[in-house]
Amino acid sequence: MIKSLANTLGYFRFFYSYLRYRVLLSILLNGLVGLFDGFGLAMFLPLLNIAAKGSGEGSDLGIGVLEFIPDAIESMGLELSLPVVLGIMCIFFALKGLARQASESYRVVLIEYFTRTVRLELIDDLRSLRFKSFVQADVGRIQNTLVGEVGAVVNAATAFFQVLQQLVLVCVYVFFAVALNAQFAALVVIGALSTNILYRQVYKRTRGASYKVTDLLNRLQGLLIQFTGNYKYLKATGSLQAYDHRLKDVAVNVERENRKIGMLNAILLSVKEPILVAVVSLVIYLQNGVLGQPLEPILTSLLYFYRSLTALIIIQNHWNKFVARTGSMDNMIDFSQYLKANRETTGQKTITSFRGNLTVRDLNFGYQGKMVLEKINLEIQGNEVVAFVGESGSGKTTLINILAGLMPPDQGFYEIDGQNSQELDIATFQSRIGYITQEPVIFNDTLFNNVTFWAERNEANMAKFNEALEKAAIKDFVDELPAKDEALLGNNGINLSGGQKQRISIARELYKDIDILIMDEATSALDSETERSIQDNLEALRGSYTMLVVAHRLSTVRNADRIVLMDRGRIVEIGNFAELRKKSDKFRVMVEHQEF
Repeated sequence: MIKSLANTLGYFRFFYSYLRYRVLLSILLNGLVGLFDGFGLAMFLPLLNIAAKGSGEGSDLGIGVLEFIPDAIESMGLELSLPVVLGIMCIFFALKGLARQASESYRVVLIEYFTRTVRLELIDDLRSLRFKSFVQADVGRIQNTLVGEVGAVVNAATAFFQVLQQLVLVCVYVFFAVALNAQFAALVVIGALSTNILYRQVYKRTRGASYKVTDLLNRLQGLLIQFTGNYKYLKATGSLQAYDHRLKDVAVNVERENRKIGMLNAILLSVKEPILVAVVSLVIYLQNGVLGQPLEPILTSLLYFYRSLTALIIIQNHWNKFVARTGSMDNMIDFSQYLKANRETTGQKTITSFRGNLTVRDLNFGYQGKMVLEKINLEIQGNEVVAFVGESGSGKTTLINILAGLMPPDQGFYEIDGQNSQELDIATFQSRIGYITQEPVIFNDTLFNNVTFWAERNEANMAKFNEALEKAAIKDFVDELPAKDEALLGNNGINLSGGQKQRISIARELYKDIDILIMDEATSALDSETERSIQDNLEALRGSYTMLVVAHRLSTVRNADRIVLMDRGRIVEIGNFAELRKKSDKFRVMVEHQEF
C-alpha cells in the first residue's frame, strides 16, 4: 500500500515537473464543476419539501448543515415556490456547464502543452547527450521512447488527469454528503472500499502486462532498425525468413500482452453497472429499511451517492488505463534521467576565428574499462593534410572522434588553437568541421535541402550552393536532372549511385563555412575510377582546409603531408608516404599487400 502510494506520488511529481501551477488550476476548475453540481443537486431538497407538504413553504426535513440553502433563498426575499426553486436549479447547472466546458477545454490545453514539452525536452536532451553515452545506448529503446513511448505517456497523462478530475468531484460530493447525512458518507466509503477488492487485482495484473509490453516494444524497435539497416544482406543471403520469424515472435507477444490489458479493461467496464445498482440498492435498504431515515432526504442523498459512485467507477476505469501505461511511464522517467545524467558538459569560451591547429598531449581513452588509445601525442598545423592508417581496431576512428570534439579524452590534453578543449563551447568548434564518412549521409528530401541543410532560397545561399556543387564536381549531374536541385533523393539516396551520394555529401560540407575537413574512409566503398575522380576533386581543395583523412586504401593518402601509423591504440610512426615506406617495416608490408 505504502509502495503504491509512493509510486503514485512519484508519477504526480513527474507530471507536475512539466505542468507546475497548471495542475492546480485544473484542480480548481474541477472543484467549481463539483461545487455548482452539488448546489444544483441540493435544490432537490426544497423541491421534495414542496412535494411533501403540497405548498410553497418548506419545512425541516432533517437535512443537517444544508438547511442553510432554503434559509439563504428565503433571506433573499424569495418565496420557496416551484418556479423559484427550478429557476435557481437551472442557474446552478448552467454555471456547472460553463465550468465543465472550461475544465475540459483546459484539460485539452494541458495535455497538448505536456505532450509538446515532453517531446521537445527529450529532443533537446538527446541532442545534448554525450556521444560516448549515445554509442553505448540501446538504439531500439531510444527510438521506441521518442516515438512510441511518448504517445503512451500522453495517454497515461490523459487517464491520470481524468482520475484527478473525478477525484476532485468525489471530494466535493462527499463534502455535500457529510453535510447532509454523516451516515450516508460512511456508506460511500464502505462501498468504495468494497469495490476496490476486485479492482486491486485487476490493477496488479495490468501493471505486470504493461511492463512486459514496454520491454517487448523496445526489442521490437531494435529489431526493426536492424531489419531496415541490414535488409540488403538479409535479402541477398536468403535470411529474411529466419529474421521474419524473430520479428513476428516479438510482435505476437506484444499483441498478446496488449490483449491481456484489453481483457482486464473489459472486466472493469462490464462490472461497472451491476456494482453500481447493487450498492445503490444496499444504501436505500440500509437508510430507510434498517436505519429508519425518511425517504425524502434519502432520495437527495442518493443523488450525491450516485454521483460519487459513478465518479469512483470512472476513476477505477481510468486508473486501470493509467496503470496499463506505467511501464511506459517508468521507461520514460528512466530514459529521461539517463539523458540528463549523461548530458555533455562543455566550456563557455566560443571560437570566433580559427587557424586549424590541433594538439594532443599524453592522451588516453577507453570504453568500459578497456583502453582504446594510449599515450597519444600529435600536433596538426592549419591547412595540413594528415592521414591516419593502421589495421582495423588500431584506434584511427576513435582518435578522429576525439579530434572532432565528439568525445573528451579520459586523460591528457586536447588543445584547439592553443586552448584547452574542455574550456571551449565545443559546438562552436564543431560548426567549423566538415565530416565525410564511408556511408554518405543522405536525407529523404530534395537535393537542395540535402546540401544546404534547409537553408532559405535567397540569392546569397544559391550562389554558395552552386559553388559547392562546382567544387564537388556534381554541378553537371544536378543540371541534367529533370527537377534539378528540387529532385527528391529518396530514402538514404536510393535514387543515386555511390559516387553521386558521396559528391553530394562533400558538397554539403563545402557549402558550410568550415576550416577542418574530416574524411573517415570516405572513398573506400567506391570503385577505383570514381574514387580517383573524387580524390582529384579533394586534392584541388588542398591548402584551403585542415584535412584529416582516415584511410584503408593507402593509394588515397600518397600525397598527404604526413601519415600517422597506428597500432593497438598507439602512434608508432609519423612521416610522409616515402619516409614511412623507408623506416617502417609494418607500413612497407601494408603497401606491398595493396595494388597501386
